[in-house]
Amino acid sequence: MKRVKPIIERDLMTTLQHSLISRPQVTHVYRNTFMDSGRWESWTPRDGDIMVCTPYKAGTTWTQMICALLIFQSPNLPLPLGELSPWFELRAYDFDDLLARYTAQTHRRFIKTHTPLDGLPYYNNVTYLYCGRDPRDIFISMQNHKDNQNAGRVVELLTRFGETLSPPVALPEDINERFQLWLTTGAFEWEQDGFPYWSVFHHAASFWAYRALPNLHFLHYADLKANLAAQMRRVAALLGIEVDPAQWPTLVKAAGFEEMKRNADRVAPDTDLGLWNSNAQFFNRGTNAQWREFLSPESLALYESVKSKRVLPELGTWLEQGAGATSD
Repeated sequence: MKRVKPIIERDLMTTLQHSLISRPQVTHVYRNTFMDSGRWESWTPRDGDIMVCTPYKAGTTWTQMICALLIFQSPNLPLPLGELSPWFELRAYDFDDLLARYTAQTHRRFIKTHTPLDGLPYYNNVTYLYCGRDPRDIFISMQNHKDNQNAGRVVELLTRFGETLSPPVALPEDINERFQLWLTTGAFEWEQDGFPYWSVFHHAASFWAYRALPNLHFLHYADLKANLAAQMRRVAALLGIEVDPAQWPTLVKAAGFEEMKRNADRVAPDTDLGLWNSNAQFFNRGTNAQWREFLSPESLALYESVKSKRVLPELGTWLEQGAGATSD
């Protein structure tokens, strides 16, 4: 087993610890109304599998689309993107059907997961693509996501599969109060922020601690925005995929925000489940620094305080800036 250099890892809300990292281990199961990382116990990896690993609203669909375009070498995908790469942990999917769908695939598989690395199995023969984004923009984007969700359809699907649903959580109407709750309350007992979802800081730190592993690579939303073509070429190189030079303009155009929004019925996630009031609205604005319009000075001061306690300074800078802060 290849061993990697010592990495300083922040134990959330405690102290900095030094540890020699060999390989990630599953230490938590992320299970709530919507997701269940315990499903990974039934997974059998294949050589070359790609794990698209992101927190919510951090470029998940974008990364999936890039993988799909590189694998199929065409914007005309054989199935809608959400059917090619459904969210593995989503409890709205019947698990036997979901597992059968992935098992039947004969192309190179790219699997969508939102599980932090301490709940995700690690395999040497699998490539892990982590895509990050400014946590403040993640929060703002999640508000649109929540408003666009067809809540009745979600309840219908979950109850169909025998889930026992808790009463919905009443969140503050004021966005700054909601942001402050998100920063100071955890949804899992080992997390201190992220309510009612899960912690973006913990999610990022779980991957960052193992960034020296040769099959774990970091992408960033800001870098995709700044130079999509260059980032797509980088992903192709990481995945060992050769692309006909004549195809690049077509593939890059298909991965652009406006083109994905225009083709939302085939590109937005979970369209086969009918989870959205509007598939196009899933692709809301696709811009950076949206948080400047909404967050108060008090909220931003709290954010800086929480960030300093949750993640190492270099990780905090990378989450906000991308490649300008560090390299892969």
